[in-house]
Amino acid sequence: MNAQTHSELANFIWSICNLLRGPYKRNEYRKVILPLTVLRRFDCVLADTKDDVLAATGRHAGQTENVRHQLLTVAAQRSFYNTSPFDFARLLDDPNQIAANLNAYVGAYSPNVRDVMERFDFGTQIDRMDEKDLLFQVVQRFASLDLSPERVDNVQMGYVFEELIRIGAEQSNEEAGEHFTPREVIRLMVSLLLSPEPDLGKAHVVKTIYDPACGTGGMLTVAERFLRDHNAEARPHLFGQDINDESWAVCQADMLIKSDEKARVMLGDSFTDDHFRLRHDDTPWTFDYMLANPPFGVEWKQQKQAVERERDTFGLAGRFGAGLPRINDGSLLFLQHMLSKMQPVAAEDSGGSRIAIVFNGSPLFTGDAGSGESDIRRWIIENDWLEAIVALPDQLFYNTGISTYIWVLTNRKEAHRCGKVQLIDAREFYVKMRRNLGNKRNELSADQIADLTRIHGSFEDGETRDITDEDPVTHEPRTRPRVVSKVFNNDDFGYRKITVERPLRLNFAAVPERIARLEDEKAFANLAKSKKQAGAAHDAEVANGQARQQAIRDALATLAETTGGAVLTDRDVFIARLRAAAEAHRLKLTAPERKAVLSVLGERDPDAPPCEGPDGHPEPDTSLRDTETVPLSEDIDAYMDSEVLPHVPDAWVDDAKTKIGYEIPFNRHFYVYEPPRPLDEIEADLRTLETEIAQLLVEVTT
Repeated sequence: MNAQTHSELANFIWSICNLLRGPYKRNEYRKVILPLTVLRRFDCVLADTKDDVLAATGRHAGQTENVRHQLLTVAAQRSFYNTSPFDFARLLDDPNQIAANLNAYVGAYSPNVRDVMERFDFGTQIDRMDEKDLLFQVVQRFASLDLSPERVDNVQMGYVFEELIRIGAEQSNEEAGEHFTPREVIRLMVSLLLSPEPDLGKAHVVKTIYDPACGTGGMLTVAERFLRDHNAEARPHLFGQDINDESWAVCQADMLIKSDEKARVMLGDSFTDDHFRLRHDDTPWTFDYMLANPPFGVEWKQQKQAVERERDTFGLAGRFGAGLPRINDGSLLFLQHMLSKMQPVAAEDSGGSRIAIVFNGSPLFTGDAGSGESDIRRWIIENDWLEAIVALPDQLFYNTGISTYIWVLTNRKEAHRCGKVQLIDAREFYVKMRRNLGNKRNELSADQIADLTRIHGSFEDGETRDITDEDPVTHEPRTRPRVVSKVFNNDDFGYRKITVERPLRLNFAAVPERIARLEDEKAFANLAKSKKQAGAAHDAEVANGQARQQAIRDALATLAETTGGAVLTDRDVFIARLRAAAEAHRLKLTAPERKAVLSVLGERDPDAPPCEGPDGHPEPDTSLRDTETVPLSEDIDAYMDSEVLPHVPDAWVDDAKTKIGYEIPFNRHFYVYEPPRPLDEIEADLRTLETEIAQLLVEVTT
């Protein structure tokens, strides 16, 4: 087959699924296609040294397993090998025994490949296809496919794997968050991450790259290629972890095929089973560069207990001490996990780490002051780790059309960036694709990636580009300058959420209308109720309660008589008279009873003096309580003087309730005002429409 692009090659491979129709459902095709593609790739890669490995297998049969493994990898010239005489072509020589022979062929691979195939659970699919008489035909189709490195290089093979997974994900109707990252987005991330680095040109420079949600390894591969393109002698070491067996198997297979001896890709949950917590010498794992595209909007309920235990045990010394996001979106947990693996800054030009991560819009602003999300943002910004955020075009990802953002973070900012955050609006930086791929209709061109990298590097507040968009009225294209870069102080994203109180002002009167409300008060009504079972004790408790109720009624009648129904605005004076009326009936009101009485006899009165609390200060009226958001850069007293006190002079701030929050209102900062059309133009359009409608009516009625 002459495959010109990875998409065509992937589509050809996926067309083999036509053989599976009936016994397999569409969402099950990937269980066959992915492992067989991996297996065929291994088969083609080992073809040149197949005879050498078979010869070495016979010569070294008596060696220990470890020694034999080393000798066979030398013979294979790879980090893996296969000792079976079978290959895909020879498997077709015995159709009746193809299942047994294919199982034997897979079992003859080195342990690292067998581990990959076990994660695919491929043995189950072999038995299933054999039972349905499909196995020979499927293997025959794959045997005709040339996946040799000379025909399909490692980069293109990575594209093929991801394209197969994308097609399979669409057919499985997976969630929007379960997607892999388009390669041009990864290239932009890597460019933003690595372009400012001064030491990448050094001979034999060693850099570690880590992805805690690596999927099929696309980010690691692109980062490695970027380094080698800029420095052929660079020595990138790749590290990754993923929870999905299938994605891990593809990634591990890709690393084996590339013979990347320094790569370590682990299977497991990065939150509960962190394989990169401690090195062999018990020192923490840290990395030069970290990239990730964690799933959007995926809950972390299963990891909740472990995450909370780590937070409570280690605090900021652990990974999650800054705060926990809401349970239905764990993306900020990935960022905290990555920040915990930053290298300490050893000197001005050494140490430290750089991070790029893809988020949807939620981590920018979700969560009020004091919430987990806000506290995480505060922790990041106050530590001066946030370098830049880039807003990407929509319809850029395969399984979701939502807006996405790249966050760039580091603990070794350049001097002119310290205390600053750059926001870059790249939402109009895209070209339309000739053919849609799922929800992906847009893509970033190489020139646009280079331009965005320049914008990031120039670090200019107010930098503009001529952007062409559609006029909302005429629907014609228009080109005009738009600001694409803004630079802010860290404090610009912080605010204080203050609680503004106003005094409680009441008047009191013992009059029939207010006294009658007492019957509906829960505390008063409950006096004549009993939780005891029906019987003498129950009846006695109810009778005592009813007597208590009547005593209170009598005391209020006396209060009404002594006050003459006068309206009192001093609560303390009224309480004293209430107490005297109760004592006249040898009654001492309990706190709940007194509260119920004051509640029904009191009414809010804006002209009454403030009610004082036990500390002598005005008691706040909860019904008038309000909150205000004050930027960190603004003095609270000055804000109150200018914005609140002119309208409500008796207000004050309850400092004990003040909370600090952080949010990044990206859209607000790049909002472009669209002036309304002139009224005469609108009227002219309406008259034109009226004329057209009238003409249509004439045509209908004649």
